[in-house]
Amino acid sequence: MDLGLKDKVALITGGSKGIGLETAVILASEGAKVAIVARNEEALQAAAKRIKETTGADALVISADISVEAEARGAVEQTAQHFGGLDILINNAGRSAAKPFEEATAESWASDLDLKLLGPVHSSKAAIPLMRQRGGGAILNVTAIQGKAPSASSLPTSVSRAAGLALTKAMSKDLAGDNIRVNAVCIGLIRSDQIERMWQASAPEQTWEEFASNPRHGIPLKRIGQTEEAAKVIAFLVSGAASYVTGTAVNIDGGTSAVL
Repeated sequence: MDLGLKDKVALITGGSKGIGLETAVILASEGAKVAIVARNEEALQAAAKRIKETTGADALVISADISVEAEARGAVEQTAQHFGGLDILINNAGRSAAKPFEEATAESWASDLDLKLLGPVHSSKAAIPLMRQRGGGAILNVTAIQGKAPSASSLPTSVSRAAGLALTKAMSKDLAGDNIRVNAVCIGLIRSDQIERMWQASAPEQTWEEFASNPRHGIPLKRIGQTEEAAKVIAFLVSGAASYVTGTAVNIDGGTSAVL
């Protein structure tokens, strides 16, 4: 299937590792022009090297904190200036922040909402006029299954992710007339630095395959997902192959969530 991504310009926040990096690799391999944004310059350069070695494409690297409006806007503008426009925005930047309600401080609430809710707001506001100039585009918000079905001790992240889902639906309604599609993915247990640290801390004697398939994870597909499995779904949703899909949130969790 031709995803229709050749020469499309894509900006990925949180693009230096994990799902963001794997998505950048897939988009670049499909012929898209890719910019990756993160705060760590060293990690960005390592990511760009991997993209180049894997796909032959040069990625634009931008060091920015997208929770700061001016930096988010600057990252979008730099991408458009470098590549001549913008077609795809993937709001992927995030981190784990899960505590019981009474342990979550005012500072942790503000920090999490700034990154996971206002970050996508800032970058999307800057991207939308550029997409209109191109006759349309695609915005993809990376959230988590806790946004649909919060578990105990999942604050503030579950609330931030739920807000991201509401943002996705509302934006999809507002922007459909401009042919700008807005979707989300809800991530479950996917191999990442955080999951690998959990593996090493809790079961260092096990191989990755043994740890990933442990029944205690409660995953119906009986294993933790691979990063590229999430990235492939994201690539589809921002591609021309999903041209009639907007306002939806797809679970990438091996069947874990109790909700659709």
